[in-house]
Amino acid sequence: MRAPDFWQSQGVLPSLLAPVAALYGAAGSLRRRWRQPWRAPVPVICVGNLVAGGAGKTPIARSICARLTQQGHQCHLLSRGYGGRASGPLQVDPQRHGARDVGDEALLLAQTAPAWIARDRAAGARAAAQAGATVIILDDGFQNPSLEKDLSLLVVDGAYGFGNGRLIPAGPLREPVADGVSRADGVVLIGDDSAQVCRRVPSHIPILQAKLIPGAGSADIAGKPVVAFAGIGRPEKFFQTLENLDCDLRGRHAFADHHFFRDHEIMVLADKADKLKAQLVTTAKDFVRLPDHLQALVAFIEVDVAWSAATDLDHLLMMTLRTN
Repeated sequence: MRAPDFWQSQGVLPSLLAPVAALYGAAGSLRRRWRQPWRAPVPVICVGNLVAGGAGKTPIARSICARLTQQGHQCHLLSRGYGGRASGPLQVDPQRHGARDVGDEALLLAQTAPAWIARDRAAGARAAAQAGATVIILDDGFQNPSLEKDLSLLVVDGAYGFGNGRLIPAGPLREPVADGVSRADGVVLIGDDSAQVCRRVPSHIPILQAKLIPGAGSADIAGKPVVAFAGIGRPEKFFQTLENLDCDLRGRHAFADHHFFRDHEIMVLADKADKLKAQLVTTAKDFVRLPDHLQALVAFIEVDVAWSAATDLDHLLMMTLRTN
């Protein structure tokens, strides 16, 4: 589904949904309170968030993994495999598995390091540790109580923040902000803090600032006419990225998050791009959900992470691994 517009504002509909949101919050709280987590034999670093939809978790998880790998750690990445039919534990093999098998995020993770999908996070962590992982990085799962975390980082989009501050379905929150932040060891703030996120974070919790910047593929389309499409949490972020690259944006098409594209949808977009003498372009996350035989029609852009103070991140990681 696409995030409803009312998740960013107050109004009649969020108020009407407040009783359902209260039940959702109570159920989540009970689940976290009564479930006994399993402790893995190796450190577990969780990269999560408080809202439904994209906040930048996967790029942050990949970036942390790359940094630790450079330091000699054997990092494995673990995801639920959202959107895929496999329940796992299963090690992702991009040569054999597609997005319909393991989900789009898992395929991106597998480009960085050994990646696993598991609906049961504890079982996935156990499999990764048995396969030789010395550090497990959990992409999402902050609210999942089945696995003990040694370091929990909350990723927050500085422009979106916590939406209207209400719980699902009245708003985008998976749990109350105060509850979630109280369990975090650090907050990763993506972009400028226009939503005033920092005001909601206690002073003893470190805030790590980062930006998502265009990576591989961006140089090939910078300044060129494009027709863009995206099925991510907030497609407008991708369209803004293209405008920042001085692209002539001749068409923009938003789909639901994790949308699996059909042949006719891509052919219609490709035909439009051809008539407008433009390149059809999407995100790397969307690209892995395209039909294989149509991928040649579409260019894609990777996302990289630029840390404002990478030494602060390294210090936090070092302290976590030193004590485990």
